[in-house]
Order: sequence, then structure tokens, then C-alpha cells
Amino acid sequence: MAAAVLDIDGRPDYQHAIRPPPSKALPAMKTRLDGLALLVLVLCCASWGFNQVAVKAALEGIPPVLQMGLRSAVAGLLVWGWCLLRGVPLMERDGSLLPGLLLGTFFGLEFLVLFIGLGYTTASHGAILLYLAPFMVAGLAHVMLGERLTVLKVTGLAVAFAGVVLLFSGSGEAAAGPHQLYGDVLCVLASVGWAFSTILIKKTVLLKIPAEKTLLYQLAVSAAMGLVVSVALGEPAADFSTAPVVWSFAYQTLWVGSVTYMIWFSLMRIYPASLLTAASFMTPIFGVIGGIVFLAEPLTWNLAAAVALVALGIVLVNRPQAAQAAAA
Repeated sequence: MAAAVLDIDGRPDYQHAIRPPPSKALPAMKTRLDGLALLVLVLCCASWGFNQVAVKAALEGIPPVLQMGLRSAVAGLLVWGWCLLRGVPLMERDGSLLPGLLLGTFFGLEFLVLFIGLGYTTASHGAILLYLAPFMVAGLAHVMLGERLTVLKVTGLAVAFAGVVLLFSGSGEAAAGPHQLYGDVLCVLASVGWAFSTILIKKTVLLKIPAEKTLLYQLAVSAAMGLVVSVALGEPAADFSTAPVVWSFAYQTLWVGSVTYMIWFSLMRIYPASLLTAASFMTPIFGVIGGIVFLAEPLTWNLAAAVALVALGIVLVNRPQAAQAAAA
């Protein structure tokens, strides 16, 4: 049985599964997704897609670096409480400290540039560009882990690249501001950080420890990093005086950073990881929808084509693994 590693946004660690805590008896593994699982998956993907919208909305009252640090700190406390409740072993000497701290550093840098980038670009662009990570993982795994690129994976990479070209073309799309390209580049760098975090997990002992402990490394280090860097930059204090800021921060911290990952852990103990991660193509689609509905971001032909191509690319990159798991 396998459980997937997640980060604060509940995002699956593509093409990777780890052992769950050995002390817990797991239910029988199902080989197909039933109606309830599909409904829950749609809910999770929608939640993760709208997270970029929540981050951008909360920037009205909470500076980006401080927001990253605060939400990691609150989510970390929630994860710690979940571990205590579930009896997840956290203090065992398993050799994960150094790679765990390095993982947390990658994670912190990822969200540091993402939060800053969302201040310059749209939530729609952020949702699409962040989900370039699975394609980077496929390429890096080919070079560093010997995981062969199949024809379908290469096709998926090409399709997603075409989507990014369309997105950066900006044809017929009103810019979010004079520095939108700067924000877009930062979102791409965030996806690079996510990809390297995944490779680090796959190459170290982090592959064998409970998923919750891996998540705690990410949250603890990023919380400390965000709070320290925020003070060093002289960011103003958080302003929770407006309802949109309060609800946006609560949404991304309490719902996305805690409830959805608990739901995901539960699903991973019942359904194959590959079948679940293949469904993550919906996340950038919901991110674009959220930007349009809640932030009045424009829907243009190149934006629609870009998200469609990136979503299709995610399906193609994940399809071989899903097919193999189903066959097994």
C-alpha cells in the first residue's frame, strides 16, 4: 500500500509513492476510482486551483513573504496535531534530518518566489505556470534517476510547452501590470523548486518515511524562512481588518493546508496513487476559472488554449504510470 507526499497545497508528488506509518492497518486497496472518489477528487483539485486566487486576494492585507511564513506556521501546527491524533511517528532516528531540512529549504524558496510573483501576474497565469512542475520532474527523472521518457511523456512535454508559448505570447490579453512578465518568470521558478523537491524525495531516505513527516519538514523550514525574511525585508504587519483577507488566509491555511491533505491521505490508503495523481490535470483549469470568477481576470483564446494544452500534457505524462499500476 502506498501514500503520496503532499505539500501545503495538497499537491501530489508526481510519479512517487512512499510507505505509510506501519502501525496503522490499511483498508483493502481498490483498483478503480468509484463515483465518490471522483467527486472528492474534483473537490480537492478545485480547492488547490483556487488557492492561487486566495493567495493573491490575501496580498491586499498580508505582504507576500509574511503570508508564506504565517500560513506554513499555522498549517504546520495543524499537521503536527494530526500526527499526534493518528499516532504518526515523528521522532524516530531515520536519517531524514539533513535531507528534510534541504527539502524544506527548496519548498520555502518555491513559495517565496510564488507569493512574490503572484503580486505581479494574474492568478490564472500562476496556476498554469506552477503546474509545469510535473513536466520538469519527468525530464529531471530521466537524467538523474534513469526513469526513461516514453513517447507519451515526450508528447506531453511538447504539448505543455506549446501551451506555455501561447501563454507568454499574450496575444489579445490585457496585462496584469507593467511587470507581469517578471511575475510569470517567478512562477516558473516556483515550479522548478517544486520539481527539485520531488527529485530530492525520490533520491533520499525521505522516500521511506511517513508522508506527514515529510510535509512537516517542508512546513517547519518554510515557516521559519518566511518569518525571518519578512522581518529582514521590513515588510509591514499583517492587516486582517477586511473580510476578504481573513477569508482568503483562512481558506488557504485551514482548508487547503489541512483538510484537503487529510482527505488526500485517506484516498491514498484506498486507491492507487497513480490513478489519483493523473486526475490533477483539473487543478490548473480550476485555477484559471477561479481567477476569472473571483478576480475578474480576462478570459482570452490564448489563455484558454494554454490551460487546455497544459492539462492535456499532465494527462499524457502521468498516463503510462497509471496504466502500469492498473495492470499490476
